[in-house]
Amino acid sequence: MDPTDRRRRATLIAALSGGLALLLLIGVGIYGLLQGPDTREPAPSPSVSATTGDPAPPTAAGAGPMPVLSLGEPEVFAREVAEALFTWDTTNGYGPADYAQVIADVTASIEADAAASDVRAYLPTPAAWAQLLPHQTRQWLTIDTITIPAAWETAVSQAAAGQLPDGAVAYTITGTRHREGTWGTEPVTTARPVAFTVFLVCTPERSAAPPPQDVLVVSCVLLRLSQLDNPLR
Repeated sequence: MDPTDRRRRATLIAALSGGLALLLLIGVGIYGLLQGPDTREPAPSPSVSATTGDPAPPTAAGAGPMPVLSLGEPEVFAREVAEALFTWDTTNGYGPADYAQVIADVTASIEADAAASDVRAYLPTPAAWAQLLPHQTRQWLTIDTITIPAAWETAVSQAAAGQLPDGAVAYTITGTRHREGTWGTEPVTTARPVAFTVFLVCTPERSAAPPPQDVLVVSCVLLRLSQLDNPLR
């Protein structure tokens, strides 16, 4: 083989290998933007792993889905999304679709269908909801940590121009999912640790107030969610 051709071929292979490594890195780093949760956690009986002394739920029994506020700091929005994902009550006349809707209301239109699938994977299916309803089951989340994962920072630094939306950020959240209900006539509570990543886009925009009161505010929308218990680290 001609030495010039050999050098060109080696250069091409090196370039392809480097490109593949970059694609793999970006694919791993932002998998939540490309691939939502594909499994659903089975709905356990309220009698499983019963514990006592769990913190009280943040909302009163019977309260319906609470709107997610899209204006504010990205970390605050990530917290609101996380709490909306895990806070529900089978006794108030609402169902999984109602709890999913408050998150859909703050989802980016470009990822609406995929994000809707992500959200459904976090909520009980209608069949599971029907099983939980007789036990008067309700659920909520206590958050321990909210951090930007190192894998996201690496992915952002390696991403090509325009590969990620302006203002995109990821937060990995750890905490405890609590459930309470009844089993027969006995009150029962359960708790399990959870971890997941929320992908957002937050951009500044002017408030709707007339001048001179109008100011720049941060508006956020949800892009995607990682699989439950499979977050970016």
